[in-house]
Amino acid sequence: MTKPDEIKGDNNPGYNFRPVRALTRRGFLKFIKIASLSTVFLAAGTYITQIESNYLDVTQIELTLPHLPAAFSGFRFVQISDIHMGGWMNKQRLTHIFDLIKEQNPDLVVLSGDYVQGRSVAFTSQQELDELEAALKELAIRFQTLAVLGNHEYWFNAPTIMALLQRSGVRVLINSVETISIGQESLYFAGVGDVFERQDRIQDILPELPANACAIMVAHEPDFADQSAATGRFDLQISGHSHGGQVVFPALGALVLPYLARKYPSGLYQVGNMFQYTNRGVGMTPPFIRYNCRPEITVYTLRAPQG
Repeated sequence: MTKPDEIKGDNNPGYNFRPVRALTRRGFLKFIKIASLSTVFLAAGTYITQIESNYLDVTQIELTLPHLPAAFSGFRFVQISDIHMGGWMNKQRLTHIFDLIKEQNPDLVVLSGDYVQGRSVAFTSQQELDELEAALKELAIRFQTLAVLGNHEYWFNAPTIMALLQRSGVRVLINSVETISIGQESLYFAGVGDVFERQDRIQDILPELPANACAIMVAHEPDFADQSAATGRFDLQISGHSHGGQVVFPALGALVLPYLARKYPSGLYQVGNMFQYTNRGVGMTPPFIRYNCRPEITVYTLRAPQG
């Protein structure tokens, strides 16, 4: 039997009873507003951290290059940039990116720098380096693959990353030129040393290019386009480095852009008589968010001029 002092109610001083008030219309609307805002913020947070960063954009670019030999009309190559292995980028995501490249079945693959995340193994571990090497090796077996180094390689350890790329079968261009031939005609890919770290020596490249040749410059930092275009020796420069800004607001543009990526941060530009294309990258640096700036794989189809 329940004892009187165990009964909870107004007459029991040990029990603090407050009657429940009916929810007013005003209170109900306030509750709905708070719940709606919470849902919006939660959805926005999920989108910028989980959805857009994994929503790869395979961008198709068709360019008529004034010096392209007729034999290369229809030549297709893929560019990716800024893998930043470690941090956000992992083996699963990298495998997905490389699978998309394979689906394009290009004639050539170009990697435009920043393969690691930070300045030491605290950011990119040995295991992650091994995973990167294995994935690159599989890619390079299928497609001729060229690469340049970015600023993060120098911050981490440039000789280590260069050796990794070379073991993978990737041809590393540092102030040098790779010749691609079809029959008697040639297309030239030049790679400049990292501009941020003052490793660029374009004067070493120019003597390797025949007069009136079709040459494509690969430079990690896009604002180097002003120097490339000034030589009059390149039809196209391709770059990365900017990540497109990662967070881009309509009408305002990117909130933050790195040094040497503020003039040509994303997409296609005309710089003098040269095209410049800046790839938005496939990886990220902290904070690991993207908004209105999807990660990008760029597929170039080259056309020779008519007539």
